[in-house]
Amino acid sequence: MDQASLAPAYDGDGRLGFDPRVAVRRLRRADAELGRVIDDVGPFDLELQQAPTLLHSLAEAITYQQLSARAAETIFARVRVYLPDAPESVAAERVLSTSDEDLRAAGLSNAKLRAIRDLAQRVADGRLPTLAGLTSMPDDDVIDRLVEVRGIGRWTAQMLLIFRLGRPDVLPTEDYGLRKGFAVAFGAGPDVPSPAQVAERGERWHPYRTVASWYLWRVAESA
Repeated sequence: MDQASLAPAYDGDGRLGFDPRVAVRRLRRADAELGRVIDDVGPFDLELQQAPTLLHSLAEAITYQQLSARAAETIFARVRVYLPDAPESVAAERVLSTSDEDLRAAGLSNAKLRAIRDLAQRVADGRLPTLAGLTSMPDDDVIDRLVEVRGIGRWTAQMLLIFRLGRPDVLPTEDYGLRKGFAVAFGAGPDVPSPAQVAERGERWHPYRTVASWYLWRVAESA
C-alpha cells in the first residue's frame, strides 16, 4: 500500500497508524528468529509521544542532543517559555523575537540556538509543514524535508517518524542501540553489525520494520 494512502498516523490522540497484531504476525512469518525475540520480549506496546506542533517536537529534539536526559529536560523546560501552545506560525514568531541572550540563559549552546532559530524561520515562512501536514507525506519525503533544518539529521527525522507519527516501516540502521540488539538477537558475535548488515536482514521485515526496531531496542536494553 502506498504510504500516502494510509490513514493519518498522527491526529493528536496517540494512536498508531497500523495494527500491531497484524505487524507481529507478519514478522513471525517472515523471520523465525525474530519471532523468538518477540516471544521473549512480550507484547508490542510502543506509545506515541505527544507534541503540540512540529516546532515544539524538533526544538525538543535539538535541545536533547548530546545531553543527559535530566539536563536536557531542565533546559527544555526553560526553552518552552518561548514556545507557546499557539498556532505554529505564532509560536515561531515568538521564538524569532526572543533575544539570543534569553535563549542562552535558558541553557542553549550557540550551535543549538542557531539550529532552533533556523527551525523557527522555516516554520514561519512555510518551508516546513505542520505535524498534520506530515501525515500525508511518504517517509522519505518527511526525512528529506526535516534534514534541511540545521541540527536535524536523518536519525532525528526517523525518531519523529516512529515516536511522533507512528509510521510502520522505519528502520534506523545507524542507531547504535538497535544494532547492539541485533547482534544479541541474531548471534552476530561480539562486534556490533554494520548498518548495511541490519538493512539487509531488515528487508524481510518490510512493511513493519518499526516494530522489528522496537523489539531490537528492547533486546539491547536487557542485554
